[in-house]
Order: sequence, then structure tokens, then C-alpha cells
Amino acid sequence: MTLARQFLLAGGMVFLLAMFVIGNLVSRQIEEAVTRNSAASTALYVDSVIAPLLPDMQRAETLDDFVVRALDETLSQGALGRRLLSFKLWKRDGTILYAKDKNLVGRKFPPGDELSAAWNGQFVAKLDQLHGAESEAEQQSAEPLLEIYNPVLQPWSGDVVAVSEFYEIATDFKRDLEAAKLRSWFVVCGSALLIFAILSIIVFRGSRTIESQRRSLASRVGELSGLLEQNRHLRQRVQRASQRASAHNERYLRRVGAELHDGPAQLLAFASLRLESPNLLGSARKPPESAKEINLIKSSLDEAMDEIRNICNGLVLPKVETAKLPEVLRMAVDAHVRRTGSLVDLNITEPSLMLVPSEKICIYRFVQETLNNTYRHAPGARASVTQTVEDNRLVIAVTDLGSGFDVSDTRPEALGLAGLRERVESLGGEFCLKSSPQGTTVTMAIPVEEHATA
Repeated sequence: MTLARQFLLAGGMVFLLAMFVIGNLVSRQIEEAVTRNSAASTALYVDSVIAPLLPDMQRAETLDDFVVRALDETLSQGALGRRLLSFKLWKRDGTILYAKDKNLVGRKFPPGDELSAAWNGQFVAKLDQLHGAESEAEQQSAEPLLEIYNPVLQPWSGDVVAVSEFYEIATDFKRDLEAAKLRSWFVVCGSALLIFAILSIIVFRGSRTIESQRRSLASRVGELSGLLEQNRHLRQRVQRASQRASAHNERYLRRVGAELHDGPAQLLAFASLRLESPNLLGSARKPPESAKEINLIKSSLDEAMDEIRNICNGLVLPKVETAKLPEVLRMAVDAHVRRTGSLVDLNITEPSLMLVPSEKICIYRFVQETLNNTYRHAPGARASVTQTVEDNRLVIAVTDLGSGFDVSDTRPEALGLAGLRERVESLGGEFCLKSSPQGTTVTMAIPVEEHATA
């Protein structure tokens, strides 16, 4: 759901609840205030008319016949007669001193909450909330009644000496009160709806903006995802091209080695054999200096022959393309041990990895070159080759226990290390060289699964 719809649902429910609560609160406040004000004005009017007729209520236990007749005439005629349905005058113990209904005079009732509040000096007014045995006659009336409890005060002391209870016919008052409450509901509802409409417009505009930005962002994310996917395919193509280039380079080196072995090496070997021929040496009858020169030439040719054979052996790889990882490592280590007589430890922890030919060639060349560097720069130091798997990466580490060297002093023309780094990084791997007085460690790490899939 959009933000606008969420606001319409959630905000609409909240606004309806708030409108209901506020409307009821305002309506109740209006009813209480209007009722109290109207009752207060009525009570003031009644008190101004009745008070002069009453004797000293602090000393009088009953009302004289003269006072009763005066009250009857006053409450049954004129404005009071039309407005008041009934009138009662209470003593503190709950006895009715006077009532328009003569059957109630002298009767005693348990004081209610309203009567007790009036004896404490409080003015009490209620609309259509009649209860109690003393108001049974008023409860039978079909007219809306405003029940008023008014404390009667002694003029010179201010003490409450009696409580007058009277019921005002409130037909007009109730109609005016309902109209006021209805107007308050219109004001509350109209204000709430106006506020909600303004907020809805703001939210709708913001929602449209957010939705437009979301679609734009989704489009850009889609384009970026497409570019990332293209980049991934391009990277895989570059890696495959690097692997093919590495394989082509190995085949080229193999062909160069074969050419050196079958061409110049054979010619040098033939020349050496010719120099060793007895006919050539016996028939020459040269001075001893010539024989010495011939021997020197033969020695140089033999040395060149050995050098060419060593170059050929270094260029030509064994059949690593079809070999498994342990066999590749053992072939590289065994070839170094046979050539140099050095001691090399081989540690293999994951022999079942599937590798492509370019990775096997890279591993063989890495071990071959690093062991040769160990033999040249740390002669006599024991070396070790360790193979592990860490985070889906094949890690080959070659370590020696030599005296080490300063890595920052490595010459840019050190083609062996530079070539190894390029080989490893062409497969998407990492090359690391660390050296200290306790020894040197050269590490390569390639992502096996990604290259195997490619």
C-alpha cells in the first residue's frame, strides 16, 4: 500500500476516534456549563423570592401556617408557578420542612449525595437525572426537569441553615442545550475534517513524490544491476582470456624448448662429437697450443650444451594439464630436489580440488620459481610447500628458514617475482611476499570455485 492509502486508513481511524472523544468532551463541558449557569440564575431568582418569607431557620423547627400559606401562594402563581414543577425545603437531618406535595411534609429521607453537597455549601444542578424515593412524583413527569439543590444561608453569619430543592421545567432549556451541543459537534467535526483534508493533501503530494522517486530509483537500480551483470560477464571473459593466454604462453615456451633441444642443442652436440673425433685430433699434427685450444672449445661447447638442456628443462612442463593437484605439487617439488639436492617438505590438506589447466600451470610455475629463488638466495636453508583451503580459496605457501631480506629493496627488474604476481592476478588471485630474519614466505591464493565454474 502506498503511504497515502496507509494514512487514509490509519489516520482516518485516529481522526474519527479523536473527533468522537473531543466531541463528547466538548459536548459534556457545554452541557455542564450551560446547566450550571442556567440553574444558578434560576436559584438566585428563587432565593430572592423565597428568602424573605422564611423565618430564622436556625431556631425554627417547623414553619408557621402564615409562612406555609405565603410559600404556597408564591410558588403556585406568577412566573415561579409556571417554571417550577415542585419545591422542597430540607432540614439537616433529612426532614422535609415544606413541599408543594403536602404528603411529603414531615417525612424524613436519608440524605443523598446532592443533598449532602448542598449542606456543605455547594450548588448542585442536574438535568433529567432524577432518582430517590423523595422524587417519585417528579419522575412521573413527561417534561424535562432541571433539578437544583440550593443552600439557604443565614444573612449575618453565612451558615447553611436549610437547603431548597426545586425542579424547573426545562423544555426550552433542553432544546437550546441540544442546539448548542449540535453546533459544537458541527464545529468539532468540521475542524477535524478540514485538518484531515489538509493533511491528506500534503501526504498525497508527498506520496506521489516518493512513489516517483521510488520508480526512478528502481529504474536506476535495474540499470546498475544490468551494468554489474555485464561487468561480471566481462570479468569472466577477461579471466578466461588470461587463462587461454597463459596456456598459449606455456605451449609457446614448450615449443621454444623443443626447438632449442632439437635445433641448436643437436648442432652443438654434433660439433662436440666432431671435436672428439680421433681422426681430427690425430691427423692434425698441430702444436700443443692448438690441441689446448681445441680442448677449450670442446669444454665451452659442453658447457653450452648443458646450459641449453637446463633451459629446455625449465621451459618444458611435465604433463600437468591432466594431473591432479597433489601430483602437480609433487612434480614441482621432485624436479627441484633432483636438480638441486635440497630438502623440501610438502604438506597437502585438500587433495580433491578440481582445477582448470591454467590454474595447474600457474601453481607449478609458482612452486618452481619460488623454490629456485630459495635455492639461489638462501642456499642450504630448509624449505616447505604447504597447500590449504581458506574461504573457498586455494592457498599455496612456500616458506624457507633463511635469513630473509628487505622486501622494499626488491628490484623492479626482478622478473621472476613480477611474472609470478602477474600469473596469479590474471586468474583473479592474490600474491603476497613476506620476509623477516626468521625466513621468507611467498603465498598465492586463487578462488577455486569461481575459476572452476568459468
